[in-house]
Order: sequence, then structure tokens, then C-alpha cells
Amino acid sequence: MTPAPVQPATQAPARSGAQASDPASAPAPATPRFGPLALLHTSPAHIPVFDALRDADHPGLELRHLVDEELLARARREGPEAVADEVRARLADAVADGARVVLCTCSTIGAIAERTEVGVPVLRVDRPMAAAAVATGSRVVVLATVASTLEPTVALVEEEARRAGRSVEARTALVDDAWALFEAGDTDGCARAVAGAADAVADADVIVLAQASMTAAEGLTSTSVPVVSSPRPGLAAAADAVRGLHAG
Repeated sequence: MTPAPVQPATQAPARSGAQASDPASAPAPATPRFGPLALLHTSPAHIPVFDALRDADHPGLELRHLVDEELLARARREGPEAVADEVRARLADAVADGARVVLCTCSTIGAIAERTEVGVPVLRVDRPMAAAAVATGSRVVVLATVASTLEPTVALVEEEARRAGRSVEARTALVDDAWALFEAGDTDGCARAVAGAADAVADADVIVLAQASMTAAEGLTSTSVPVVSSPRPGLAAAADAVRGLHAG
């Protein structure tokens, strides 16, 4: 069905001796735009998650999404170092497209991305989460749905502990059945499986959801142990980096 044409708005003439427009009814000024911030993903499922966080927390931030699923697939088979050249190429693509900052949202390859020099800041999404976990307590349990994420995340938690001058005891648990659900498109089922694993954790001060794909589980847990995930604090750090460049 053809939509009805939109009629142009009409404005009543101002009364004599009155202001031509009422400031209270004037449209709000447009939100200033800043960026662009590029996000390197290894799953297209992350795009709506970060778009929603941008809309809620950082209106005006221009996001540009790059997705390369093969980066994670190969890193799982051969190790993160095997994709260093490909990560550099994807980051260079983002910079060539105008990115002021790049945020890597994959925890398996985050350390590779973060150390790569491409002329703009490259951040890993899980570093702020790791810092928050260390600040919460010394007994840290890292949950992941792919085994390749466990070692890089534990290393990051320990690095943040050294930076903060704290000691931590990091344990890991693999929720391997959840990843199959995520790959099949059952993100709700994946979140429920991760939440169940989190609720089963004992003797911990904080639970780390190692992958951005696990963030939905944070709101489904019933445990009294604090649960942290990476997308919101990671995007906030990247947005701050972009703002700093604009202010400078």
C-alpha cells in the first residue's frame, strides 16, 4: 500500500507584539556528532549490541563496524598469533576509512589488536572490565564459551592486578555448550547457559564474562557474586578516547 504523502507543517503567524516563536516549543538542538570510532568484530551479532549502547550512553558517536569471522575461527585453530597479519590489515582498513580510534571487541585477539601500531589508538574491549574485576576482589572466576579466550583473559586480569598493585587468584570455567547455541543463532539460549554457569560459581569475589557475546547473561544471573561484562565499559573507554582527540 502506498503511504500517504506527508503534508508540510504550517505555522500560525506571530501575534503583534509577541515573539515570532516560543522558545519552549523550539526543537532541541541536534546532538553533536563525534568520531568515527571503528569496531573490529568477529561476529555480526555484536553490531546491534554496541549500537544500542551507543544510543543509550554516547549519542552522537559515529560507529563503523568491521566484521571478520575468520579471525576468530583461525585463532581458535592456530592460536591468536597466527592472525596477527590479518588483524593488522583489518585495523589498517579501519584507519583508511577515517577511524580516529579502533575498538577490538573480540577477547581472543584483543591483545594482538592492542599492540598493533596503525597510527591511531587501538583499544581492547575487555581491559576496563578486567580493571573493574581486580578492583572488586582477589578471587576472580573467568567464564568463557570458547577455550581460546580463557588464557588471554586471565593474562589481562593478572596484568591489571599488577598495575593496581593487587594480588589475584584467577580461576577459569568453560561453558562450552553455550557457544554452539550462539553459533546457531540462539543468543537467548546462550545467555541462559552462561547465567546458569555463573550461578553455579562458588568461592569467588567477582565473575568475569570473558566475551562480548556473553553480556546478555549479566542480567539473568541470580548469584550474589558481582558479574562483570565488557561491552558497556569497553565502549565507554573508546568513546572517551575519541572525545579526547576531538578536544585536543
